[in-house]
Amino acid sequence: MKCVDKIEPLRKGEWSVLSEKKTRLAGLTIGLTTLMATPAFARSISLKDAGIGLWIFIIIGAVIVLLQLIPAAILFFSFIGTTTGLVAKRKKVSEETGAGEKIILPGIEPPPVKK
Repeated sequence: MKCVDKIEPLRKGEWSVLSEKKTRLAGLTIGLTTLMATPAFARSISLKDAGIGLWIFIIIGAVIVLLQLIPAAILFFSFIGTTTGLVAKRKKVSEETGAGEKIILPGIEPPPVKK
């Protein structure tokens, strides 16, 4: 029994036949999927006949979506806080140094100048 992916061509031009069959199959699959996705085949959900299972499904789905907002909010406000902190720090340093002063970090001494 041969695997479809590992077929070796036996005769000249056999690859073109195989690729032609795969192209037809892909086209048929895309066509049928598009046909089934049209509104003609769509059915609406009647909430009048919906059971308790549908309501539980909707509620659990809404809770899961809302729970995803918690880490998203944490990341968003962390980013905003970091950006605001960097901007405020930069403004504070520029106000403190004034024009022409150098910033000397604590613990770092300038090397002695030999004359």
